[in-house]
Amino acid sequence: MQATESSLLPTASALAAWLRLEQTGGVGLMTAHALLERFGTPEAIFQAGYDALRAVVKPVRARALLAPPSANLDPQVDAVQAWRAQPGNLLLTYDHPEYPALLRQIAAAPLMLYVKGNPALLHRLSVAMVGSRNASLMGMQNAERMARALSEASVTIVSGLALGIDAAAHAGGLAGAGGTVAVIGTGADRIYPASNEALARRIAEQGCIVSEYALGTPPLRDNFPRRNRVISGLARAVLVVEAAARSGSLITARLAVAQDRDVYAMPGSVHATLSKGCHRLIRDGAKLVETAADVLSELNMGVDAMATGSHFDDSFVDRVLIAMGDEPIRAEALAVHLQQSAAELQGQLLALELAGLLERLPGGWFQRLRS
Repeated sequence: MQATESSLLPTASALAAWLRLEQTGGVGLMTAHALLERFGTPEAIFQAGYDALRAVVKPVRARALLAPPSANLDPQVDAVQAWRAQPGNLLLTYDHPEYPALLRQIAAAPLMLYVKGNPALLHRLSVAMVGSRNASLMGMQNAERMARALSEASVTIVSGLALGIDAAAHAGGLAGAGGTVAVIGTGADRIYPASNEALARRIAEQGCIVSEYALGTPPLRDNFPRRNRVISGLARAVLVVEAAARSGSLITARLAVAQDRDVYAMPGSVHATLSKGCHRLIRDGAKLVETAADVLSELNMGVDAMATGSHFDDSFVDRVLIAMGDEPIRAEALAVHLQQSAAELQGQLLALELAGLLERLPGGWFQRLRS
């Protein structure tokens, strides 16, 4: 018999044990995972005796695990249960079958994930896109276009909901079938920065928001670099779009390397401060990418994957290019001319864009490229 969603939720006592393990002083994630490997569940850890715990941890940690739970534990359990009872909210403990497989592979994987939105996105082919908070207009345009093209190829875009490149990447991801995942550095019941509130609400409705931090956690400075390992951990590769020499995005890139993920970087002007981080990554071995086709090639996905199920031959390509003429044209007008649905045509235009036959312009316009 297939388990129901309700049967997969931890009981109040199990949830209390997960929260207690996460909050035990002196017990970090690496130690917690060592304990879970030995005892199986948080409840079993707290039921173990001192000698059994000492076989895994030092005396001070064993005593901390045997100390009575905090008086705040029961109210926290009630708050989490109330939160997950709300539509669209889900709590994934490390032993939950829907916990993301890629994330489970990293060192210091979160014990719990608070998820708002569509959890299926956590299991799809994903690329993390990161970059400067103080991004240039060109950098944000590049991020949005790249994310849109990848999302239209059913690649999910993972980023951190920060200003600048992150926000542009999320916007692009929302425009395609791949969608987007925002990994945040606060509790899942908080939105930060406030200026991204509207974007966060769109992501919660159309994509997915993920946090490892307890409900109510404010935007603490140290939490944002720490959450970067989750951004890279959820993805097959990390793409740095624009970054200064000391950008926090380089932290994500280093974490990706440690997690055996690919790292890509977009080059820029040698005179641009916000290109220096990307150039350093390329110098150190990151793969230079300029288009979504470059990324898909690295992911072993060809242009055919970008057609999103559309099938067409050379004669159709010729018809499209002839219909486009030499002036920019909107997809809707082209669809009317070709007597085809705009939705179906979008996938075909994307494949032609990646083949270098046309260019996507701002505002939904397309321009034929002449060789």
